[in-house]
Amino acid sequence: MTTHLRTTKAPLVTAHAKHLVAETGVLTNPYFRTLVDGSMSLESFRTSQEQLGFAVTYFARPMAALVSRIEHPADRIGILGNVVEEHGGFRPQEFHHETFRRFLASIGSDTAQLNGLKMMPAVHAYNSVLSAVCTWEDPQVGIGCMGAIEYAFASVSAITGNAIVNRGWVAQADLMHYGLHSEIDEQHAEDFFLLLEPHYRNPAARRRIDQGLGLGAYALNRLYSDLSELGRSQQN
Repeated sequence: MTTHLRTTKAPLVTAHAKHLVAETGVLTNPYFRTLVDGSMSLESFRTSQEQLGFAVTYFARPMAALVSRIEHPADRIGILGNVVEEHGGFRPQEFHHETFRRFLASIGSDTAQLNGLKMMPAVHAYNSVLSAVCTWEDPQVGIGCMGAIEYAFASVSAITGNAIVNRGWVAQADLMHYGLHSEIDEQHAEDFFLLLEPHYRNPAARRRIDQGLGLGAYALNRLYSDLSELGRSQQN
């Protein structure tokens, strides 16, 4: 399965993001192969998704740091809108933190115990990478990194949602978090890529942008590889 935007005003950046996501192998990660082929158990999936919840809750924070580093107000709007959307359009019950917890409840997690759950080092490392690149590196690197993650996550959400519905773990009508992200993350990626496209023919800028895109694809793939290891340890 490949990620693509239906239409894009950032064709150069989008094309390279697509290439890097494919090259990195995010969408063919063992996590998704075992989820789709039926060898991942519901218990393993649940445990890994509980850990993923730490990344879901954290994701808006590096984006907010990145917004503060963008010089021109008009250039902040798309990413700022993404930050607001992560917070449910200011509706607390629609915060992504909350929609993901409702998803976890739908697959059998005891949400009352989640506040005491310990974050595994792999998720901590992923969150720290996003924070560092958005806070300290050139903004074009941070924008590329976050855009690549959003770009890939649209397909990640579709793969995950389809698999768990096909396996009978969740009804199509109850997908909640993954149903939403399979639809909106393409536009979120576009919001990032539009900031980069005007600079992509400049060799120095292109190096920074490509570095960010590659880091985003790598970080997401590494996260799911580690979640796959967690799942296997649960089954052994």
